[in-house]
Amino acid sequence: MDKLKYERELNLQGYKLVCGVDEVGRGPLAGPVVCAAVIMPLDDVIEGVDDSKKLSPKKRAYLAEKITEKAIAYAICLIEPQIIDAINILEATKLCMKNAVESLDVNPDFVLTDGNMTLDISVPQQSIVKGDFYSYSIGAASIIAKEYRDRLMEEYDTVYPEYAFAENKGYGTKKHIDGILKAGICPIHRKSFTKKWQK
Repeated sequence: MDKLKYERELNLQGYKLVCGVDEVGRGPLAGPVVCAAVIMPLDDVIEGVDDSKKLSPKKRAYLAEKITEKAIAYAICLIEPQIIDAINILEATKLCMKNAVESLDVNPDFVLTDGNMTLDISVPQQSIVKGDFYSYSIGAASIIAKEYRDRLMEEYDTVYPEYAFAENKGYGTKKHIDGILKAGICPIHRKSFTKKWQK
């Protein structure tokens, strides 16, 4: 399968700097939603870039390092749980993606986003369902976003060890929920996601 299909078509239309955008962490009970925007060179493709969820942690870490080394530009942004609770996860994700695009050091000519969201940006854009699988640029963004968030949740695990964040990355595993039932919620929990377990 040609993972550069979208990027090549856009190049032919005159869009040279194509940015891929993806998010990670919409579903967890704790931690931020994290988004990455990345503009990759299309003449020096990194083998193995794919949907970050399909990669082993070791492979993902290796690829994340390669992507950030080779990227023309990249940016990683996050939206904290308090904002997620205030505006809801969909709006928080869109805001996070917008912030990532606008934080790039190089202005993209076109933006490809994963899913089916329209961002409040001035740059032309297209959303692609399962874009992290079908588009090289979105796949690259998914890898660096997931790697960043996983490392962050491992750091939080040392601060809040009751919830096994290093293992579950904030998702609602049994060990995580047992931790909430025993210790209550901590400052990085999303209150709107954890209502049924709050005392």
